[in-house]
Amino acid sequence: MNGSLTLVLGGAASGKSAWAEGHVKSLGLPMIYVATAQAFDDEMNTKIAAHRKGRGAGWETVETPLFPAAALRGLPADRAVLVDCATMWLSNLMLNEMETEPAVDGFLAALAASPAQVTVVSNEVGQGIVPDNALARRFRDAQGRLNIRLAAQADRVVHVVAGLPNVLKGEL
Repeated sequence: MNGSLTLVLGGAASGKSAWAEGHVKSLGLPMIYVATAQAFDDEMNTKIAAHRKGRGAGWETVETPLFPAAALRGLPADRAVLVDCATMWLSNLMLNEMETEPAVDGFLAALAASPAQVTVVSNEVGQGIVPDNALARRFRDAQGRLNIRLAAQADRVVHVVAGLPNVLKGEL
């Protein structure tokens, strides 16, 4: 089986992560969950715990808030990988004042080189209002560019709205 890339986009609380988890499970391969979230407060701790519980058993978890490309290197072809999510990763980079473009280039290169079946979850952030501060506008623009590049590289792109998948590119 050759590696493939699936991009799952959606708004906040759209059901994109749950759909992506179901998609990865349906591949019938050993599963790896590449987690990019960091818990800085009780709310985020609760959200991460709910995601873990919702996923259920059978996942190997790799927590890497800043370097998901490293987690993708060297994976065998017989793995189904879920990177959740590109949005948290990008915000982590920006909050740590790291250069985003070289990191994005490295992430995309690792995705292209991976023989595994990789699914990446990312937020669609460009459909709301214009943010009121410079950092939020830089983030929105950087996220838009990342999503465009991920979608161009992906074999399939699925936009999830209200838990329902809409295929934008490729086939399920």
